[in-house]
Amino acid sequence: MGGRGAEATGRAEVELLRDADRSDSWVLLVDGTPQSHVDLADPTHLDFEYVRRLGHVVDLVAPERAPIDAFHLGAGALTLARYVAATRPGSRQRAVDIDADLVALVRRELPWDRRADLRVATGDARAWLAARRPASADLVVCDVFAGARTPAHLTSVEFVAEAARVVRPGGVYAANVGDGRGLRYARAQVATAARVFRHLALVAEPSVLRGRRFGNLVLVAGQRKLPVEELARRAHRDPDMARVLSGAELDRFAAGAAVVHDATAQDSPAPPEGVF
Repeated sequence: MGGRGAEATGRAEVELLRDADRSDSWVLLVDGTPQSHVDLADPTHLDFEYVRRLGHVVDLVAPERAPIDAFHLGAGALTLARYVAATRPGSRQRAVDIDADLVALVRRELPWDRRADLRVATGDARAWLAARRPASADLVVCDVFAGARTPAHLTSVEFVAEAARVVRPGGVYAANVGDGRGLRYARAQVATAARVFRHLALVAEPSVLRGRRFGNLVLVAGQRKLPVEELARRAHRDPDMARVLSGAELDRFAAGAAVVHDATAQDSPAPPEGVF
């Protein structure tokens, strides 16, 4: 990859690297951690495996091409929001990121289609979510990382309840969960979401689900039955094949895990050195 250089945003060091394999593609790194991959020529190209899993959720949250209302907690380079805009024209999307300078950098260097109804705010994701109207979104995606860790206040049952308040009855909450050996954090996140939502699924590569390596797991939750079978088919066909846990299998995965509350919440585990 060829670099464009780094920019200190005051909170983090942000770097844009050109993808040598795709001439109009860029990787956004924050404090050395790859956060987003954007293909300006083809917003439907999702390079990061966990983002493709989120893309599957987008594809199944409503009938094909139907517009949706989507909230993105953690704007990054707006990879998923660009995907929604391309695959579901007319969608109304709102995103939030705590780093105003990062948002300004993305606006300047990685502009999105201005015809899309996509607005980006700056601020704390949880405080921003608390200001949204009840039942105002078909999809809420939580992909917030400070460096390589999700802040503690976005891991608790109180936070998930706030997301559930905003999600419409037939909508979906999806979260990017980073974890490794033992999967203690991921199990707790499943138990926490299960306290609020009736239906859950967890998507990840088999080696990650077994706790053999650090990686990303996508947690999907809703108050109505999820399209688990189709989600599993898409995950299986993915270039980085994944599995979907749901129902009794997911209950066993999270068995014995404690629900996370604000008073006990901690940042998500730091990835091992060199994992990226």
